[in-house]
Amino acid sequence: MQYKSLGTTDIKVSEFALGCWPFAGGKVWGPQDDDVSIATVHAALDKGITFFDTAEGYDDDSHSEEVLGRALIGRRDEAVIATKISPPHLVPNLVEQTCDASLQKLQTDHIDLYQIHWPNHDVAAEDSIAALLKLRDAGKIRAIGVCNFGVQDLTTALQSAEIVTNQLPYNLLWRPIEVEIQPTCLENNIGLICYSPLAQGLLTGRYASPDEVPDGLSRSRLFNNDRPLANHGEDGCEAEAFDAIAQVIEIAAELGEHPAKIALSWVRSRPGITSLLVGARSPEELDLNIPAFEYELPEGIADRLSAATEPVKAKLGSNADMWNGDNRMR
Repeated sequence: MQYKSLGTTDIKVSEFALGCWPFAGGKVWGPQDDDVSIATVHAALDKGITFFDTAEGYDDDSHSEEVLGRALIGRRDEAVIATKISPPHLVPNLVEQTCDASLQKLQTDHIDLYQIHWPNHDVAAEDSIAALLKLRDAGKIRAIGVCNFGVQDLTTALQSAEIVTNQLPYNLLWRPIEVEIQPTCLENNIGLICYSPLAQGLLTGRYASPDEVPDGLSRSRLFNNDRPLANHGEDGCEAEAFDAIAQVIEIAAELGEHPAKIALSWVRSRPGITSLLVGARSPEELDLNIPAFEYELPEGIADRLSAATEPVKAKLGSNADMWNGDNRMR
């Protein structure tokens, strides 16, 4: 397992970040046994994974934070905890009480990386960040990160504080951040934490055609807006995406590797990447993805994979918002 610093800080994290949203269960993930979730965290620590990402807004009741906190009892010093504050709570007089609630759920006296989950354009960014800086000065948080920030919002935030990370969707099928956001992060020493590195399972080879993808996973801008849960107002790029998936599967077969391993390794090879956020609901699921973090793509393969997905990148343009055609990542 490789380890990297969060931005310019001395906080070291594993390249594999365990995404803890599935621990929430509920309406998004369905039933989830807390004991299995806790066993998954313990297995991750045993295998050298030190970075755990959650949020107060997962499934509305912060259950993901609560489960992670329980899992880290007696092992807190082995872990780097990242959680998020939801946009409605960025009002300055709500920031500290929101952080305190997360600290209580997580059963810790500090959060290593406190992230703004999405921008709130109804609240002045400098006011929200001033409140976050007070938390840092008080020792309640160690570093400030953002999620889903485009160039404009990122530039505004940087005028008020050091932003160490930007958490964004990034995978072979979803490359809009390469147009503007990734270069801006590189220029400002902001590490990229990549969510959905397997395109919500599309890059595992699990689905042979768009028709096989369930409604909950076909609401992104990769799919046509006539999908039941889609609300982006665009035509999508299903043909281009599934042609690219077929090419990724073919390249993986040539190498004798699983397409998921190849896809994760491609993201790891990109510039400015700190960690990949990979969800796991059990120790067994965890084990499936660890080999990708011990593997380097052979020479020339990353370029072939990029070329295979270039038509998808061209169709999507610079809007990095997976679900909204109006681009909330301004």
